[in-house]
Amino acid sequence: MAAFLPISLLLFSACGFFVFVCGHLTNFTLPVNPSVVSGVYVATNSPFSAGTSNASAVPTTEFTTSYRKSTAETTTERPTGKEGQKPVRKILKTEQEADEGPMKLECPPLGLESLRVKDAQLRASSYKRRGLGPHRGRLNIQSGIDDGDIYDGAWCARYKDKNQWLEVDAQRVTRFTGVILQGRNSIWSWDMVQTYKVQFSNDTLLWKPCMNGSKEAIFEGNQDTETPVLSLFDSPTVARYIRINPQTWYQNGTEGDICLRAEVLGCTLPDPSNVYAWQTEPTESRDKLDFKHHNYKEMRKLMKSVHDECPNITRIYSIGKSYKDLKLYVMEISDNPGKHELGEPEFRYVAGMHGNEVLGRELLLNLMQYMCQEYKRGNQRIVHLVKETRIHLLPSMNPDGYEMAFKKGSELAGWALGRYSYEGIDMNHNFADLNSVMWSAIELETDQSKLINHYFPIPEQYTSEEAFVAPETRAVISWMQNIPFALGANLHGGELVVTYPYDMTRDWAPREHTPTPDESFFRWLAAAYASTNQVMSNPDRRPCHNKDFLRYNNIINGADWHNVPGSMNDFSYLHTNCFEVTVELSCDKFPHASELPIEWENNRESLLVYMEQIHRGIKGVVRDKDTGVGIADAIIKVEDIDHHIRSVVDGDYWRLLNPGEYRLTVSAEGYLPSSRTCYVMYDHFPTICDFSLTKTPSRRAKDILAKGGKLPKDLQLRLRQLRMRKLRITTKAINQRRAAAAGKRAKRV
Repeated sequence: MAAFLPISLLLFSACGFFVFVCGHLTNFTLPVNPSVVSGVYVATNSPFSAGTSNASAVPTTEFTTSYRKSTAETTTERPTGKEGQKPVRKILKTEQEADEGPMKLECPPLGLESLRVKDAQLRASSYKRRGLGPHRGRLNIQSGIDDGDIYDGAWCARYKDKNQWLEVDAQRVTRFTGVILQGRNSIWSWDMVQTYKVQFSNDTLLWKPCMNGSKEAIFEGNQDTETPVLSLFDSPTVARYIRINPQTWYQNGTEGDICLRAEVLGCTLPDPSNVYAWQTEPTESRDKLDFKHHNYKEMRKLMKSVHDECPNITRIYSIGKSYKDLKLYVMEISDNPGKHELGEPEFRYVAGMHGNEVLGRELLLNLMQYMCQEYKRGNQRIVHLVKETRIHLLPSMNPDGYEMAFKKGSELAGWALGRYSYEGIDMNHNFADLNSVMWSAIELETDQSKLINHYFPIPEQYTSEEAFVAPETRAVISWMQNIPFALGANLHGGELVVTYPYDMTRDWAPREHTPTPDESFFRWLAAAYASTNQVMSNPDRRPCHNKDFLRYNNIINGADWHNVPGSMNDFSYLHTNCFEVTVELSCDKFPHASELPIEWENNRESLLVYMEQIHRGIKGVVRDKDTGVGIADAIIKVEDIDHHIRSVVDGDYWRLLNPGEYRLTVSAEGYLPSSRTCYVMYDHFPTICDFSLTKTPSRRAKDILAKGGKLPKDLQLRLRQLRMRKLRITTKAINQRRAAAAGKRAKRV
């Protein structure tokens, strides 16, 4: 076995580095460009001012609206360039590059926001309480509603002096290139760090400061609590530990605290002690897919490349346009694209409803590539899905919002930029509120038999041109009405949980468990995704923000989390046959491109397993007994479940159900009802229950007379019997009303 020389790395500093090799201290000098100093880049996605720049030049990056530089502790500047000008870090882009997307940073984030950096890797000089501990000092972390709980929105130091620090242990020798800072997320408090220093170490004993030439660098921080501010170092610094040391902060009289949320940029270096491959955490996927963030043009190009590779099983179509005229493209995957086949269920995935929640978009682009590749390889699981299911993938419902977030970049888009449509509409609250229509009818109607429990019509005021409805929402509603979807999922980001309807509470409470009649099957659907997701199913994972969904097995009734009136899930359930859940895919809404391969590995099995659930339950065709033609709009009722579905244009239907015994009754206008018992097994295919309905005598008579024929004697007799029965029932009702009225008159007398 080869022997390794013991090497102890002490410190690499910005202006030079020290290496302790075999007991000798040697000083090496790094080349330093005298015209380059640390730069700070500000993503202005907040309604508040991000402060003014004191630099003499502004780099034209797509996420930069102002430029700040680090300053030395003294007021003396090193003269560079023209007299009187301050040095500027030259990271410039052409106009074409600025239009295409964010500047490519030298190193990716370590993963404070994505939780790749564990709580044990974060330390602080002090903290006010547990809810403001160092583990809360993560970029974009969200606080709970109440200050003072264990889920506060930043790390806050206990003491208000310049000796406070937040420390990150990279656990490996890392080349640090920059820091991103935010203030405290809170409804009630306004705390932020305005300037800070940075130090590095390899053993937490000897610390060296980040330098700006010959002076210790001071970086400008935040001017508001939500705008991420990026600081890049003069030159990369190699170390294991990094500290952020606040120097000034928002005072707010005497109430201001030292609070911050942070992300650290750094490239991990090869560890000579890890001689085996299994000692290194996997960062890649075994699938050869295009792992990057795709803007609108790149998304369209990728979808076309998939179609060109698999033209026999794919079709690209548009369901409408966004406010800025970007088409809402859908990829259809089926063995007979463009056509609804009898008995074949329709499935949909929708991503990008909130434009800054981008992981769903990339996963769907990966999914269409993966299914094309595996189908060509003969993967029987994928072949079966393609042949037995018509799959529709909408990767970007809000392309306008995505483009706004994309131009800022994954770390600088903040928490809300790009969430809303270009008009400022939150599309997850923009669908017709049919819950209120249903619950109002239940309260007002005395005759329960007259109530409907499915296919609720859209209120007229919602469909008018003046209604505040996004064009993207209108396009998706039309899509839902034109294609008979049976199952779908809405992909979001910012948490790790699967939610199921109803999303709206009945009495507008902030949160309250509000189940549908199909509660048990919705829980099955949610669990199917959550239990096969590698991150959600990890019992040791920490909560993302301010709620521990592990207590709920990573699934929750949407209304029990928070009230969402006008959600797509509720609308889909009440207006169509489609069952739909929301999947919150990751703690980080906009993960860095370097994390996309692992996110695909985390979600690949879940995406496939969830699609396969469309083949669970009962399916069949409702036909006319005489002609064998399918009957559209037949109502399929399941005993003891107060939610019906309807057959589609060819008479086929799909009723999603858990394993068990069910009594089904099918009725249609002009036909006699028919009932039968059907059994759902634990198999990976549905139970087939077909129905043949007999026309009512009156409907048969109308059809015969319409064709100019004569009514047969048995039908004439049957019609006479029905008229006599109706006459007896009517006479009885009239007599009862007369008797009741006579009784009332007698009482008055």
